[in-house]
Amino acid sequence: MKTELNVLKKQLRQECKQIRASLGDEARLQANTAVCHTIEGWKLFKDSDTVLTYMPMRGEVDLSSLLEHHPSKQWAIPRILPEGQMVFHAYDPTRLVRHPYGMLEPASDCPTVAPDAIQLALVPGLAYDSQGWRLGYGGGFYDRFLSSFSSAFAGVTYQALLLNHIPHAGHDIPMQFVITETGMIECLPRRD
Repeated sequence: MKTELNVLKKQLRQECKQIRASLGDEARLQANTAVCHTIEGWKLFKDSDTVLTYMPMRGEVDLSSLLEHHPSKQWAIPRILPEGQMVFHAYDPTRLVRHPYGMLEPASDCPTVAPDAIQLALVPGLAYDSQGWRLGYGGGFYDRFLSSFSSAFAGVTYQALLLNHIPHAGHDIPMQFVITETGMIECLPRRD
């Protein structure tokens, strides 16, 4: 069963990467702006002092303008550790380094941010469904983090990648919210 699920997810990842690539630069730019406007108008975002976000890779929704327009917030950015875990650092645009996976991440000596200080996590994903299930790249980094995270979290993707159904396993963690350029979906209550 696990092998079938892995094969299915691998095939779905390829299809979703093709969909994302077909969007084109102009459509992605417009979508990035619309997603950021939705987040900026969200009461939960306005009320959060410390927000976890990400540095986009491979055409993911780019939330960089949020960091520029809201410098009074404490922004946390993940850094991937060799053991398959993430550690979070305070965002400093002058202290970003390229990870082998392709995204920028904080230098290892940047100040850390404790996970329990984070009030809202904005989670990248290749695709989501309206139930909040996420299709990532297969590393499980966010699922491991979210399994013990007690604050709010929202998945971020393009509307073209909001699918009818994402196959999932017992260790997968569904999002509480999904945000695309057309707005926000509040997903079913988190299942433990």
